[in-house]
Amino acid sequence: MMPGFNDVLSSLTTTFLDPSKRVFVGYLFLAAVIGALVWMAQGRSWRHYPRAVLSRRIWWSPSARADYQILVINQILFLFLAPWLLSHLTLATWLFEQLHRWIDTRPSVGLGWPDWSIPILFTLSLFLLDDFARFWIHRLMHRVPWLWAFHQVHHSARVLTPLTVLRTHPIEGVLFSLRSAVVNGVCIGGFVFFFDSRVDLVLVVGSNVFVFLFNLAGSNLRHTHCYLRYPAWLERWLISPAQHQVHHSAEPRHFDRNFGAVLAIWDRLYGSLLVSEPTAPKRFGVTRRRRPGEQKLVTLYGSPFLQAARVIRRWVSVRTTTIKQVNKEGRAHG
Repeated sequence: MMPGFNDVLSSLTTTFLDPSKRVFVGYLFLAAVIGALVWMAQGRSWRHYPRAVLSRRIWWSPSARADYQILVINQILFLFLAPWLLSHLTLATWLFEQLHRWIDTRPSVGLGWPDWSIPILFTLSLFLLDDFARFWIHRLMHRVPWLWAFHQVHHSARVLTPLTVLRTHPIEGVLFSLRSAVVNGVCIGGFVFFFDSRVDLVLVVGSNVFVFLFNLAGSNLRHTHCYLRYPAWLERWLISPAQHQVHHSAEPRHFDRNFGAVLAIWDRLYGSLLVSEPTAPKRFGVTRRRRPGEQKLVTLYGSPFLQAARVIRRWVSVRTTTIKQVNKEGRAHG
């Protein structure tokens, strides 16, 4: 069935009114309150805060307008794509059945454990696995050239707003959807197999309790110009809004740093952690200089395909040349 106007409107409304969503209006309001506290802690008058936050230069900049357009277009696209994407329940069911085949006798784990322990273990495991998977695929998107072609749409934002988190190319959206399905499917299928019906998710207003706390603590400030730093020791454990703004910096020395979503431990393990500096980055974007038409939809949606095709064609050409050279040397030695 073709999605209609009401379907699109409902999808957009859910984005802002569902507490399990990152840009839920309640989280946006709390981020604004935290931003005001940071503003005043920097010695500035609270009277000037609303004007700074609601500045037309931010919310009606070419970059912000591109955010809004991408949000609407992607909502429409994924209404079409949703029936074709892998669901976590499908994967969980498959994994559950495979475990039955691989293990003759279904084990009963944690029979003497307190009733509350298994939901907490499941919720924590899901959070950790999901956060690590986000870090890993984010890292790949920066390190693999053809993936970077699509991910740079997100980094092309010159002005950061909370809606920049939804500024993604549809190809990246599909990859993150698959990541979510795999993480949830593996956790659900594995835990239900080993712990049976005792498995439950600790939720707060429909969100994993750890994700809820993350959003409650001002997660939306990450895509703003409010430079909220944590103490250096804490930034070695949790990614602060300032650290994520460093990740978006157009300065080459900041490239490929702070891939983590919530936890900083993954960046520490892989050597990509950078604690925030006293001053905020001066420029955001893929490059220091603005490129003509960089915020146009035809560029944001079309250019990544061309760039990815060039990368793949170059890779194929190098591989073909190498194989020919190896064969030629082999014949010469033969």
